Amino acid sequence: MDTSEVGLVRTSDRGDLGTEASELFREHWPEYIFHDSRVAPLLPSVRRHFSDWDFFALDADGRLVGACYGVPLRWDRSTADLPEGYTDALSRSIADHEQGIYADTFVILGAVVRRDEAGKGWAGRILTALRERAVAAGMGAVIAPVRPTTKSRYPLAGIEDFARWTREDGLPLDPWLRAHVRLGATVLCGAERSQTMVGTVAEWESWTDLALPVTGEYVIPDGLALLSIDREADRGVYHDPNVWMRHV
Repeated sequence: MDTSEVGLVRTSDRGDLGTEASELFREHWPEYIFHDSRVAPLLPSVRRHFSDWDFFALDADGRLVGACYGVPLRWDRSTADLPEGYTDALSRSIADHEQGIYADTFVILGAVVRRDEAGKGWAGRILTALRERAVAAGMGAVIAPVRPTTKSRYPLAGIEDFARWTREDGLPLDPWLRAHVRLGATVLCGAERSQTMVGTVAEWESWTDLALPVTGEYVIPDGLALLSIDREADRGVYHDPNVWMRHV
């Protein structure tokens, strides 16, 4: 795929685009995704060690069309050695870096396109440009914990099963998984607990805009799995599943 139409610039070099880019991610992801309590303590180290892997994507006119980011780590190429998911990849990349472990794998953790540019091929160009940067930097593998966009329609299905659902043409049923496959990626396995969000009942009612009146499991907006609510403990727990895919 031709990537000449998209340019990746480090976010640290274009601080003026920070607010606009933050809005891009909130356009695509539900509010509760931003409340994984394990992620916040990791971010200062991620920014300190891996700022060179945090990008804005610009078109030929210098307009912000998307953003992407990831981290490097060591991986032995087996599914057993994959991080548990998104949050574990962050934690492991930091640990590897601080222990002086040579990173040979790049993990794409996020890639988004502004909604008014959807359907124009930007997602593929951005993913390809990021993958090419990783390979040029010596990464022998490029992997991603992908959040399938239509899994929310099937919250009762296991992520391993969903990852293998295909259309008649053999491509994945989910369009975001399909986009990765069309770029040459293959499905490795499911990541059942890629992220975990824990909050009070009031917080979950705020994040989902739902009343949660009794203890039990709930289907939530954009939820890929069920939210478990314990009214007596004033606690809700949600595990967001992803699909591990390999690009290189």
